[in-house]
Amino acid sequence: MKPVRILVVGAGHVGLYAALRLSSKLRSTEAEVTVVDPQPHMTYQPFLPEAAAGNISPRHTVVPLRRELRDCKIVHGAVTKVEHSRKVATVQPVVGPSREIPYDHIIVAPGSVSRTLPIPGLREHAVGFKTIGEAIWLRNHVLECLDIAAATTDPQTRQRALTFVVVGAGFAGVEALGEMEDMARDALRYYPELKADDMHWVLVEATQRVLPEVGPQMGAYTVEALLKRNMDLRLGTRLESCVDGVVKLSDGGEFAADTIVWTAGVKAHPMIAATDLPRTAQGKLTCNPTLRVVDGDAVVEGAWSAGDCAAVPDLTAAAGEMCSPSAQHAVRQARLLADNLVATVRGKGIREYRHKHVGSVASLGLHKGVAHVYGFKAKGWPAWFMHRTYHMSRIPSLNRKVRVIADWTLALFLKREVVSLGALHQPMDPFAQVTQPTQQP
Repeated sequence: MKPVRILVVGAGHVGLYAALRLSSKLRSTEAEVTVVDPQPHMTYQPFLPEAAAGNISPRHTVVPLRRELRDCKIVHGAVTKVEHSRKVATVQPVVGPSREIPYDHIIVAPGSVSRTLPIPGLREHAVGFKTIGEAIWLRNHVLECLDIAAATTDPQTRQRALTFVVVGAGFAGVEALGEMEDMARDALRYYPELKADDMHWVLVEATQRVLPEVGPQMGAYTVEALLKRNMDLRLGTRLESCVDGVVKLSDGGEFAADTIVWTAGVKAHPMIAATDLPRTAQGKLTCNPTLRVVDGDAVVEGAWSAGDCAAVPDLTAAAGEMCSPSAQHAVRQARLLADNLVATVRGKGIREYRHKHVGSVASLGLHKGVAHVYGFKAKGWPAWFMHRTYHMSRIPSLNRKVRVIADWTLALFLKREVVSLGALHQPMDPFAQVTQPTQQP
């Protein structure tokens, strides 16, 4: 009997955890697991703010797929089409022609991408905050802005360089704002030309809520904590334009900024639209509580999904409510999905996903945070410690846990690195400048 072919599309929280569990529970004679992802690693996104602030080495926030999934076949490429009617996925490798990969079961878990709006100038002047590349770029850019401001004699150039705008007051936005401001303030000790009051940190949020996941009380504390750090909070305000880096807000505010970070929500990965599987109006795959893809009440045999790209009913909430797009749900759904798939391969019964949201933790910078877990509310240092402890326990592999703890331990005795390596983003420029152009024969 041939092994069952299982194809995992995406190696984020769902894809990696599901593949790990499948490879540990299924024998090689039972199944062969293939994982396809454009990146050779899984990014642990909750650590992106700390990586951007220099608290953690960027390499330690990613998990190499080939090392962790040794019993799986790894394909470095992007799935461009899924024909479930034929049970075939088309994959575009990083280099070379596309290929088709047949399967018996497919786990569709490409995750989500930034949800953007048609705002003039957004594409040209803003950066997202979902990838390790964006985090590294933002760190280098903020430090480079300090260098620009310290070197110039033009007040307008200095003001523009020292204006930092974050759009979106969810986890990504608030944590990015808190960690980056903390890093920049720490770096100012090496810039006698600059003062903390010279910096202008702006948080723009279309609603009246900051960190709604931690509750209104902790959200209010977050607002107070950010205001004490002299940050400019624009709640109930929308970004209307940022053409040429000139930020125009719906409250009438207008100023130039060299740094604009967009963290205003996510949406299902556009790859979902390239499948023949049933989807919701929001572009997510329709699933039942067992994490199988369904078309109405009918199960689509061999198709599974979970995480940000799946509409999974929340059995602990009111009827019709779906599980929120959080890492907390994604990791738990991935494990149950793998268990259900193993049970299906072996002809056993499967279970429904049921998990009551236990709460949330968020960092506001070094030694600062908020938490609301199991009804317990914390702020300041205790919440920051809870945040670090929780995410250290959740990042996959002992290797990464040890390296992250080592980074934190060294930071207790050594000063934070605050040097910009912006040249990394244009590594060929110095060589090109000293190389004479040649004419093609």
